[in-house]
Amino acid sequence: MHDATHTAPWTAGDHTPVDKVTLYTDLAAELDALLSDESDPTANAANAAAAIYHSLPGLNWAGFYLLRDGELVLGPFQGKPACVRIPLGKGVCGTSAETGKSILVPDVDAFPGHIACDSASRSELVVPLLDGDRLLGVLDMDSPHLARFDETDRKGCEALAAIVVRHLRRSVLT
Repeated sequence: MHDATHTAPWTAGDHTPVDKVTLYTDLAAELDALLSDESDPTANAANAAAAIYHSLPGLNWAGFYLLRDGELVLGPFQGKPACVRIPLGKGVCGTSAETGKSILVPDVDAFPGHIACDSASRSELVVPLLDGDRLLGVLDMDSPHLARFDETDRKGCEALAAIVVRHLRRSVLT
């Protein structure tokens, strides 16, 4: 695997160009297979975070915040230690959770109320984990690169989040 924090966006570890649509299609199939034989939500969220972090170039953090007692609580992730609790409506994660919509932030310094858990993060993409109308949490990805995420990433990560939700739905803890 490549070092996600030092590889420029959309190049592999050997700096060859990567087709985003193909990468997301392949990652979705791999993620579905990876989670299909396990019903434990922690194990599935941990493996999903690792698969996303190590498959998508240019990330310095990827993981989950799960809804617990009306606030987002840190779940499985890859990257530096992170903020543990985020109120709904606060920061990018809390805003995505409150609105139920994905939020793509090209420059985190320009997002009002951004919560900086890692000062190296420059852009962010947050996708809500929705089971129908029920919020389970959010998938959060950070990058040290400005404008790392685009609409292809949003759509691809929304597909990944839907796979995670489908597998979390099977667990007794959600």
